[in-house]
Amino acid sequence: MAGGGAPAGGAAPRALHSARAVDVASASNFRDFEVLHLHLDLRIEFASRALSGTATLDLRCLAPAGAAELRLDSHPCLQVTAAALRRGPSGPDEPVSFHTQPFARYGCALCLCFPQPRPAGERFQVLLTYRVGEGPAVCWLAPEQTAGKEKPFVYTQGQAVLNRAFFPCFDTPAVKSTYSASVQVPEGFTAVMSADTWETRGPNRFFFRMSRPIPCYLIALAVGDLASAEVGPRSRVWAEPCLLEAARQEYDGVVEEFLAMGEKLFGPYVWGRYDVLFMPPSFPFGGMENPCLTFVTPCLLAGDRSLADVIIHEISHSWFGNLVTNANWGEFWLNEGFTMYAQRRISTALFGPEYTCLEAATGRALLRQHMDVSGEENPLNKLRVKIEPGVDPDDTYNETPYEKGFCFVSYLAHLVGDQHRFDEFLRAYVNEFKFQSILADDLLDFYLEYFPELKQRGVASTPGFEFDRWLDTPGWPPYLPDLSPGDSLMKPADELAQLWAAEELDMEAIGAVDVSAWKTYQLVYFLDKLLQKSPLPPGNVKTLGETYPKISGASNAELRLRWGQIVLKNDYQEDFGKVKSFLQSQGKQKYTLPLYRAMVAGSPAARALAEETFAATAAQLHSNVVRYVQQILAPTGS
Repeated sequence: MAGGGAPAGGAAPRALHSARAVDVASASNFRDFEVLHLHLDLRIEFASRALSGTATLDLRCLAPAGAAELRLDSHPCLQVTAAALRRGPSGPDEPVSFHTQPFARYGCALCLCFPQPRPAGERFQVLLTYRVGEGPAVCWLAPEQTAGKEKPFVYTQGQAVLNRAFFPCFDTPAVKSTYSASVQVPEGFTAVMSADTWETRGPNRFFFRMSRPIPCYLIALAVGDLASAEVGPRSRVWAEPCLLEAARQEYDGVVEEFLAMGEKLFGPYVWGRYDVLFMPPSFPFGGMENPCLTFVTPCLLAGDRSLADVIIHEISHSWFGNLVTNANWGEFWLNEGFTMYAQRRISTALFGPEYTCLEAATGRALLRQHMDVSGEENPLNKLRVKIEPGVDPDDTYNETPYEKGFCFVSYLAHLVGDQHRFDEFLRAYVNEFKFQSILADDLLDFYLEYFPELKQRGVASTPGFEFDRWLDTPGWPPYLPDLSPGDSLMKPADELAQLWAAEELDMEAIGAVDVSAWKTYQLVYFLDKLLQKSPLPPGNVKTLGETYPKISGASNAELRLRWGQIVLKNDYQEDFGKVKSFLQSQGKQKYTLPLYRAMVAGSPAARALAEETFAATAAQLHSNVVRYVQQILAPTGS
């Protein structure tokens, strides 16, 4: 078998398929300009719930015939009050006329008309003075929506196409640049950002710089009553003071262990620090991989480090997603499929294959649930999704890019047949495409170059496993990685679930199974199996909850989700209050939407619970989550 390797050094830069990629989710003319740097000068105003300041874009014209117009992504909630052109570092500012044009429900185009066309190759700056009110990217929280309930909080969320409502930009993952920011906050507040340099410059003013090029969706800001604690040589946790000690105890020492293993497997960690910000409970995601500062849900503070794999996932994005990025949102699997694979490589190295295969089995169960609900032939169950103009990329979000993407990366490793060689390929892949945005075709071209023996065997067109089939055909993955190392943990859970599904419960056999030593994912797997077997015979769920109070009364969010789903599928109304309580305690999309779907699919009492709970919690949820819940409660066309 021929040895694999990267192309010889000194070769000309690779011509990328992504250089010609279209991004229908951007209204901008991003191919006509290079962004050399972005600087934001911002002021936070809690009283009026507004963010105001300037955005300065340092640009170079790339259009061969010059460019008479600059089109940026923007949003109706963002009001530009002035625009100016600066031709040199100290040149005078020349006013520029501007107007907006409709684009899609999630944004508009900001059009700047230059006094004269900018010639190809010219470097210049555009200065935009603007103000942002209530909108989808800048999330304002009242004190009662925070953990401490004493001071307000504001944060930004950029992925996928929200940062156009934070600052005017080329809001596409195809464009990367460095950025800096100066942020003025009220007395008693702290600002943090996804940046590798942080400084305090005068009273209540913070300065940030990101020296590595990143796509604009990874530029993130949070301002609140925040404190920090060191948890490693290059890591600290940030949180509201009332959560700080719990965050420190949960992650002291473990973050560095995860980072070090990631570096061993995938190459240098290039971002400097890796800090973690524990967000208020309404944060809609498990984690958001903003470089240098991952935003995470406080649901991760389980008290026993049982949900630490979410941090491993976000750390893995440091190589897959943040360093090598999908060039448009139709190729989101490049970010998430590789990150799932990297997460499970780190997990295998640290915790062993048994645990990792068990966690992967829970992921596979989520994919099965999703495809059962959506239908396997749903076009969103492709890896390469065709996003139509006007469709919000966030509306295409599901388990497919994560778990089917993981299966495809696992299949590529399976073809190589040697884990060490595939790990070497992953390091070479990161090194080849770092700080760039790519498409699947770029990845697969490089893969076949790196392993010429596989190209010679024609693996791209193996019947039933064609690369194009993987990418463009909806449905269940053609190949599933072997999870049998997890059988020692899965088999007892399978057998126990079978006992609980019986018409007549054998309590002696049930009592002989000691679940007290089971870790979170073994319990999750057990509950997933019970959910698949639901509705259970009458009375079984009541006995189940009484037998395992540490499950039915858990504080662990993954267990609370599964218990809520089982309660609803079995119409166990005695525990409907626990469903409502869980939904009131957090706003994570992954937990919130499945429970609303289960309520709507359930009994009239469950549907009434959905309406009642949404009325009580809508004000604390992220705007996207509100919209998705509304669609569940009243589907379009119903």
